[in-house]
Amino acid sequence: MPPKANKELTYRDVLDKIKKKDFSSVYLLMGEEPYYIDLIVDALERNVVKDENQAFDQLVFYGADADLDVVVASARQYPVMGDRQLVILKEAQTLPGSKTQLDRLAAYVANPNSQGVFVLAYKGDSLSASSSLMKAADKAGERVTVFKSPKIRDYQLSAPIKDYCRQKKIGIDDEAVIILTEYIGNSLQKLFGEIDKLIVGAGEGSPRITAAMVEENIGISKEFNNFELTKAVSVKDYPKTLRILDYFRKNPKNNPSVMTTSALQKFFSQIVVAHFTADKTDRGLMEALQLKNVYALREIREGLRMYSPRQSMAAISALRDFDCKSKGIGSLQNEYDLQRELIFKIFTVS
Repeated sequence: MPPKANKELTYRDVLDKIKKKDFSSVYLLMGEEPYYIDLIVDALERNVVKDENQAFDQLVFYGADADLDVVVASARQYPVMGDRQLVILKEAQTLPGSKTQLDRLAAYVANPNSQGVFVLAYKGDSLSASSSLMKAADKAGERVTVFKSPKIRDYQLSAPIKDYCRQKKIGIDDEAVIILTEYIGNSLQKLFGEIDKLIVGAGEGSPRITAAMVEENIGISKEFNNFELTKAVSVKDYPKTLRILDYFRKNPKNNPSVMTTSALQKFFSQIVVAHFTADKTDRGLMEALQLKNVYALREIREGLRMYSPRQSMAAISALRDFDCKSKGIGSLQNEYDLQRELIFKIFTVS
């Protein structure tokens, strides 16, 4: 019986073999994170068939329009001009009834064309290990490369961002990583696209990406934003908190109070959860709070030190009171005056 296909390959493992022209007969690429799937497909398109032979020996099908009988027949053909043929089924998840239909490829995967490279790119999910296709891949051993690309969790984003920057030969500050992940989200394609823009904007020879560069690029102020506000609140820096609130008052369109109170509500809710989380290791807190990166823990750690569970609950109560008053319930004060009152209550509760 042939050895089992390696299902724990990283994208680097796969790319390294492709660059060395060490090709598998079949590549089954799947998962929720599309970036690495596209990266591998692109590498295969650039390396399997020479540019001058691609018109003859490279075929691309798309799931929504693909006829699997034609796909299989094409994969079984021998190359016309070169020593290998490349057949790719992109967006396989868009094939009607895709998971059931793709089992029709099992017979080919069990006995692939030795002079061909067949690629299946399935995004958004992974194929079941119990499917006929995956069982065939398992039995085919080293002839088949199975790569699974799981969605990167928010708190895991720091590593791929820094890794991408290393590949681009540029450093990145921790605070810049935090701002990127908070504002862009966990789409690697969007994150890396923003990093590419920052690198171009920084100019050749720039040593690293700073928080100021990120903030300028995505249009927020470095010193006066909700990140800086929660950071100041986490350490009870009263003068700085008031300076930030004064800036918000002068720039109300860019700093609506509802966004400010939402940020504070989230912060104190996380502090309450953190207080009652049994596992207070970095990993335990990140999972319990669903933090996007390890650097966000700094404010949580400060908050745990500065606010007891009762003080945190009192802060949440004060935020609810502010919400009512800002809507004219029990108060006619300006919302930014109410913010100053809110901060005073939060900082002075015993």
